[in-house]
Amino acid sequence: MRRTVWYYTIACVLLILVGACKENEKSKKPFVYFKNYQRTFNDLNDRHLSSAKRLGITPLKSSEDLSQADRNLKEIKSCKLFQVDKLTHSEPYLVPEACDLLADIARNFKDSLYQKGLPSHSIIVTSVLRTGSSVKKLRKSNGNASANSAHVYGTTFDVAYTRFKKDGRKDAPEEKLKSVLADVLQDLRLQKKCYVRYEFKQGCFHITAR
Repeated sequence: MRRTVWYYTIACVLLILVGACKENEKSKKPFVYFKNYQRTFNDLNDRHLSSAKRLGITPLKSSEDLSQADRNLKEIKSCKLFQVDKLTHSEPYLVPEACDLLADIARNFKDSLYQKGLPSHSIIVTSVLRTGSSVKKLRKSNGNASANSAHVYGTTFDVAYTRFKKDGRKDAPEEKLKSVLADVLQDLRLQKKCYVRYEFKQGCFHITAR
């Protein structure tokens, strides 16, 4: 009698586990990739500049003038939310509104990865505040770099879509990470929190706080 009850209990547990597994399989939705990057993120330079001039600092001649900026600038450093790349043609400073935007993008990106069951990664910031001297230096090596860039106002930063920092041991396909980042940016863009330009040759999203 006891053995029969024991067998019955084991059978019930197995049925529950099998049912739970099937339910989990049903709840898993196929990954939907973002489409039309260039068509979606097509905010032209005049939009970026309009917002940058309204929110940003008066452009600086060189990095030595950072302390003389007419608006408060915040230094950004690599942290749990994002990674700051080795900057060769810009300074790691942004106005407060742009700092908040960067934090929102990084936080929403991580939250979205978690919701989709993807391994945790951090976005990589590749360009931030540019001074007059750094713009001249950049234009020598990159003919496509604009002399009239929103980067000089401290409101604008670039985030790579071809590289991400792996937070743990597990990795995820680059195209999925790029797609998740695009979803996050489009959501904030529709909330009128930023302008975004898809930079194909530079492999980054060009982002300006609104």
